[in-house]
Amino acid sequence: MAHNTGLGENWKTRRAYWADRVAYESAQRTNLLSLETTRSRHVGNDPDLQRHDPDLWTDEYYFLNRPGQVDIQSDLFYDYRTNVDNYPKWQAWMREKQPRLLVLWGKYEASFDPSEPEAYRRDVPKAEVHIVDGPHFALDTAADQIADFVRGLMKQARQRPTKS
Repeated sequence: MAHNTGLGENWKTRRAYWADRVAYESAQRTNLLSLETTRSRHVGNDPDLQRHDPDLWTDEYYFLNRPGQVDIQSDLFYDYRTNVDNYPKWQAWMREKQPRLLVLWGKYEASFDPSEPEAYRRDVPKAEVHIVDGPHFALDTAADQIADFVRGLMKQARQRPTKS
């Protein structure tokens, strides 16, 4: 994530938490750490639920709810607001440096707005943007496809002439 516009509807509670941590702590914990939300990160809005391994989200949920983890995760997420504050700096850096950029996005992503992957092209017009057959954790279902894109990027890097 590097664009505020990519923070969709489910970020409403999360933004309220950043604005008033005490008042929204309970709502935020439910929003971020519930079994339903954990499952959603792994499944998104994929209509083919049979291809998803339920151990992935039940294991994550188990670890997120071990003693002390709820407080740790809440603190980490509260700190995430500083990332959002820095998005304009990250965008400026991308516009200035024009790095080789590979954006891989799950087409069943439910955590962020679907406009986010293309938003990178505003900063880096030559960005390579691919929508893969997966959710937020796209590696759950699209690992081979993602590996092919990464290999392609690495191959291009090896073939690119070095500057003298």
